[in-house]
Amino acid sequence: MPSVFPVRVLGGPTALFEYGGLRFLTDPTFDDPRDYHVSGRKILTKTASAATRADELGRIDVVLLSHDEHPDNLDTAGRALLADVPLTLTTPSGALRLGGRTTGLADWESVELDRPAGGTITVTGVPAIHGPGQREVVEAVTGQVVGFVLTADALPTVYVSGDNASLAAVEEIAARFGPIGTALLFAGAPRIPVLFGGEPIVLDSAQAVEAATILGATRVVPLHYDGWEHFTEGREQLVAEFTAAGLADRLDLGDASAD
Repeated sequence: MPSVFPVRVLGGPTALFEYGGLRFLTDPTFDDPRDYHVSGRKILTKTASAATRADELGRIDVVLLSHDEHPDNLDTAGRALLADVPLTLTTPSGALRLGGRTTGLADWESVELDRPAGGTITVTGVPAIHGPGQREVVEAVTGQVVGFVLTADALPTVYVSGDNASLAAVEEIAARFGPIGTALLFAGAPRIPVLFGGEPIVLDSAQAVEAATILGATRVVPLHYDGWEHFTEGREQLVAEFTAAGLADRLDLGDASAD
């Protein structure tokens, strides 16, 4: 099995990859550009469509959903897609809300998935904090989030960060699972002016470099940096920060057509 597998980066937090014979999709967002409102007030604006429509993806075995409460991680079309997926892994509270074929993972809780050619893949829920500060304070504002670590015999370890802003959480994950073969890091420095004094609620580009270093990641595939108005740092900033740190060779911007 190759140590580096292709990742289709589809826009926003959404990516498709095959690992151990199973096809995984992260945080499905497939709506066309639009505004999202709560109680008549605009909260988010999507500015670009996904690189591929949901009905063009082919088979999806598992959705890795960091959380269900925000449309920039699960939009209307993404929510509809879940009905056709055999298994969605998400937060414990999200599993209660979504029901169906959804399983919640608490921190360090794992599930075993059968590989088509034999053997298993272990998916472990790992900490993620969707904003700056103490977890209990942040979760009261932005909700519960989960990241994922995938491991299997003879395959590189994969980390999917979800909407995490905490390098301390990354250190915990590295202590248990590092070094990481491929890290799918949610970045983009999203800012909501009325939350946390406008500080980023997910990693900025410099923090993504720090996270990659802490994880000892051989490859970093950044997600969650384009397609939404509140993302304040994009591809240019990510490339610049990784280049300045001497880690440009680890950065993989993905391929929307890879399979």
